[in-house]
Amino acid sequence: MKEFVISEAKTETAVLVGLITKNQDEAKTNEYLDELEFLADTAGARTVKRFTQKVDGPSQVTYVGSGKLQEIKQYVKACEDAYEEGEGEPVGMVIFDDELSAKQIRNIEKELQVKILDRTSLILDIFAMRAQTAEAKAQVELAQHRYMLPRLQRLWTHLERQGGGSGSGGGKGSVGLRGPGETQLEMDRRIILQRITLLKQRLKEIDQQKTTQRKNRGRLIRVALVGYTNVGKSTLMNLLSKSDVFAENKLFATLDTTVRKMTIDNLPFLLADTVGFIRKLPSDLVESFKSTLDEVREADMLVHVVDISHPDFEEQIRVVEQTLADLGCAETPSLLLFNKIDAYRWTPQDEDDLTAPKRENISLDELKHTWMAKMQGDCLFISARERQNIDELRQVLYKKVRELHVQKYPYNDFLYTIDE
Repeated sequence: MKEFVISEAKTETAVLVGLITKNQDEAKTNEYLDELEFLADTAGARTVKRFTQKVDGPSQVTYVGSGKLQEIKQYVKACEDAYEEGEGEPVGMVIFDDELSAKQIRNIEKELQVKILDRTSLILDIFAMRAQTAEAKAQVELAQHRYMLPRLQRLWTHLERQGGGSGSGGGKGSVGLRGPGETQLEMDRRIILQRITLLKQRLKEIDQQKTTQRKNRGRLIRVALVGYTNVGKSTLMNLLSKSDVFAENKLFATLDTTVRKMTIDNLPFLLADTVGFIRKLPSDLVESFKSTLDEVREADMLVHVVDISHPDFEEQIRVVEQTLADLGCAETPSLLLFNKIDAYRWTPQDEDDLTAPKRENISLDELKHTWMAKMQGDCLFISARERQNIDELRQVLYKKVRELHVQKYPYNDFLYTIDE
């Protein structure tokens, strides 16, 4: 069975492959490949080349067309030849920006003769590397097994099905035609299914324990930090709650939900830091992390953190909003929090340019007015790293949490009255 061992990728170089289609133009494809390169870097691989192809849609056989596949093959071969002559490095893996089927992986591997990964398996590798607690490790392993199950057959293609045996030339599927590859495939499938059942039971027990813990937290409003991966949620969590949640400039630095009790003036509430979302997030991963995402589902308020310095932050907002809707949280009260204003960059548009201004031509002040009007005031602009506008954030949090507390626990409000 395939093992997701990220240590193998520590010194490997990677080639990225993406498609330009009628639903995804060249600019969007390049942006997705930028993110894929960041994922590869997080996993420990160094990107050396990108390949893109304009097509109507992915090939069901090899994802890219045969000509493009040969172009990639020639590049991989050239790198190998150069390495043998003492120059450069061989290509260790080719990473595709979409999820590949077992058939596609099998055909591509046969042609390129290097390790093939898709976006899903790369994300799973990173999650396996980041998982620290027993719960996160079980969640990642469950997602890995779900991913592997429909792709098992390609792992045994080197064992040809053999004819003969005790059967007398029976038709397709007869017992006498079963070779060692099929036998091993059945064994692996059974082992994985048993493991999936065990992991589900283990996660169910952990979830029951966490449900009990949530019930024992008393009458406190729950606020959850949500957002795209690497937008600064953990940094903000550390700043607001004075805790030491792990934070770094890598994707998926946080996998386990961290909950801290914090107090603004004399108003206590719970603040949770959650796993970041991403485009094309594997459905198996969302399913496996249900218990972790319960903190989001059960939150009284969501603080949607956005990296305003990212060139395509608006699409990231849409990705998060869609994921929240899928989780049933679309109606939960929320605050849109634009982070990293210290890193925002823009270039004034030429006075003679009469075309509509692009994102890079809009100033921060213009964005503020646009979004404040659009959100009717339910948004703020801060820098967690530089601690800009943090006092204003605390005041807004205090106001909104207090309102929620009065609505949810009207007879307990006297505990949080202050001199106004």
